[in-house]
Amino acid sequence: MEYNPGWNSSSVNLLHVRALGPGDSLHYVWSSIGAPSVLLVATQSPSSTLRVNWTQLLSPSPAGAIWIDPPDSVVYSTAVVFTKLFEFSEAKPLGELFYPTYDLSEFSWDSLNHTLNHTALTAELRGVPATDPGGGFANGSLAFRVTAYEAGGRARRLPSLLHTADSSQLEFILAGVAPRGNGSRFVLEVATVEEAGAARRLRAERSIDDEYTPSIFQVLSLVAESQNSSSTLGFLQWKATAYGSRSPRREDGIQCRAQGLQVANWTLPVSSVVQAYFGDSLGSSCTISALNVSFGGEEGEVYQEKRYLSWSVLLGFGEPPRDTFSPLVISITAVALGTPLAMLLLGSCLVLLAQRRRYSEYEPIN
Repeated sequence: MEYNPGWNSSSVNLLHVRALGPGDSLHYVWSSIGAPSVLLVATQSPSSTLRVNWTQLLSPSPAGAIWIDPPDSVVYSTAVVFTKLFEFSEAKPLGELFYPTYDLSEFSWDSLNHTLNHTALTAELRGVPATDPGGGFANGSLAFRVTAYEAGGRARRLPSLLHTADSSQLEFILAGVAPRGNGSRFVLEVATVEEAGAARRLRAERSIDDEYTPSIFQVLSLVAESQNSSSTLGFLQWKATAYGSRSPRREDGIQCRAQGLQVANWTLPVSSVVQAYFGDSLGSSCTISALNVSFGGEEGEVYQEKRYLSWSVLLGFGEPPRDTFSPLVISITAVALGTPLAMLLLGSCLVLLAQRRRYSEYEPIN
């Protein structure tokens, strides 16, 4: 992990995370220059490096300011941009009432260097609106907490997402922000950028294994698929829940919904890292898709009471991790099914044995 490589100022944030393999390397570039975003690049060279022209990156025309060296080592690249935060209230009898949108490209962000932990491989990007007429962020903030991984495993905190060394976790956190209405619900807009030959698709899977995330049986994945071979190139994966506590427990769950993936018919807000890498192709050959993730529902009062919301999503390359039956679930199932079967077999044996030992004092009649 390296912060602002080649730049000594902390007035802007750019975090480069590189994962090295025996024959390839993966690059994650997180930034708050413009809208908060992450650039993901997979290369077939273990020695590929990130290059940044800072003068050009911070100029009004950043196209071409970021590239991977050597350029021909790149096999796949994509980007995810967090564009807007919506807030609305379902107050009756007026129905849905939307409040002015929080544009994340207009936020003021703290220096990421203050939260960078090279041992735990974590960093936190925290910001507030540059102008906040309503005062909703007077005692609160919005943050993106990044975690990189060196090996496969499972996150300790709920929702305990399963990860690999090829993935990173992002936690979206809304803390202390005052709702502008009774029963307010929040919606995060997420945009993805795909080069020609790849497309995003939203898929949902159900599971009965709820040991790690009790009562949550749905996993959603926003996968990027190659249009030629139908192979999965990258993904965003999350469980259909958010939490309303800094130390999340089952009872702190907040319902999380994905409101459909659509091809965006608008241009991305200013996001220098994405524009700097994709350049002119961003508005021509690249496909921009958008997805709204909403938090709340019948239990939407959780945020109203605790003023805290956290949502975790896994980003990575290739197929998203798949949960399998854990040893605990296998053991419970084996006991639940095996015990009646063993009793049935034992009872059958006892009945057969009793029938063989049965005798009578009477002689059979011929």
